[in-house]
Amino acid sequence: MIQWRAGVVESERNRWSGAIEYAVRLSEIDSTVRALAYPELVGEPAVGDRVLLNVSALERGLGTGGLALVVAIPDRLPADSPVGPGHIVKARYTPTQSMLLGVDEQESPHHELLRDADSIDGMPVVVADLHSAVPAIIAGLRAGPADRAEPAGRVGEPPGSSRIETKVPRVAYVMSDGGALPIAFSRTVAGLREAEWLVGSVTVGQAFGGDLEAVNVHTGLLAARHVLQADVVVLSQGPGNLGTGTRWGFSGVAAGEAVNAAATLGGRAVASLRVSEADPRERHRGISHHSRTAYGRVALSPADVPVPTLDGELGALIDRQATELIEQAGGRLTRHDIRIDGLRDALVASPVRLRTMGRDLDADEASFLAAAAAGRYTAMVLARSSTERADSGS
Repeated sequence: MIQWRAGVVESERNRWSGAIEYAVRLSEIDSTVRALAYPELVGEPAVGDRVLLNVSALERGLGTGGLALVVAIPDRLPADSPVGPGHIVKARYTPTQSMLLGVDEQESPHHELLRDADSIDGMPVVVADLHSAVPAIIAGLRAGPADRAEPAGRVGEPPGSSRIETKVPRVAYVMSDGGALPIAFSRTVAGLREAEWLVGSVTVGQAFGGDLEAVNVHTGLLAARHVLQADVVVLSQGPGNLGTGTRWGFSGVAAGEAVNAAATLGGRAVASLRVSEADPRERHRGISHHSRTAYGRVALSPADVPVPTLDGELGALIDRQATELIEQAGGRLTRHDIRIDGLRDALVASPVRLRTMGRDLDADEASFLAAAAAGRYTAMVLARSSTERADSGS
């Protein structure tokens, strides 16, 4: 189950919110490895400390999570954490389980606010399969609606929206537990918070470490709306999508369940498509089978599906796959063709590195453009709502 190693900390390589990366010299062999420590779980190692490591993912050469993980500093245990409120246990019954304060539990200052909360008031919830889509979605959202209307029958900038001075929306990130459990593993989230592209984060299920902790996706969405006062939620699993090469064996299937949760709570689900022009696996070319399965078969509630308008063979493939997806859903999904002009510039301006399945923006541009298109569509929804409020005088 676990491959153990012991080593000595040689140097600190990098740190970001909630995590520190070290160079650790292994005791058994003359080799140095990259090791990640979560100070809130194991304390903060210092140069010269002996540490115990879990190297299972490192030995398997995993792309995401392929690091040694510091499990303990056996000769210098950290001080006990202050006893505080909260009884929600995450990473339950594992050696590093943590007891945390849930946003809606009785000891939380937000308990009264959330006790009877039952709606997210039409808030858009942009659902994505991969964590790498998060910064691209927000880049498209911040870029705003397209400059001109779409062709007839397609969604474009709402009439009169240019009369509205659009403000930067308050975006919250809800991280489900299909990938990494500690949100501190994500440099993306740390960078987006630092750049003020996010107003906060909520970790749900067994994921932990967000600004708020929630029991499940439903309470996470309610917390994002009512506590963080988000205008938009971006929801995805943490880094480390799991797939088995089978029809149903992938963690992104939960994207369809997230669509259902958003609809149940009176939100507006926006289904961000997983797209690739560079993935060598046929099942992920164009619109990935992950999106086609999650949105076409698992999602049982209505959702908007923004489709990027791309040229050439890839564009034709995506157009055909999107048509099949909408037909498969039997009327539950609504297609919106979204122009991509200006979106690459928005992506280049991202404050965090764009990378998906080991490929950057230049290597798999379509992947990020598809996510940004979902953000652009959401900006159109917000602009339309702003126009309607202005026209009604509210």
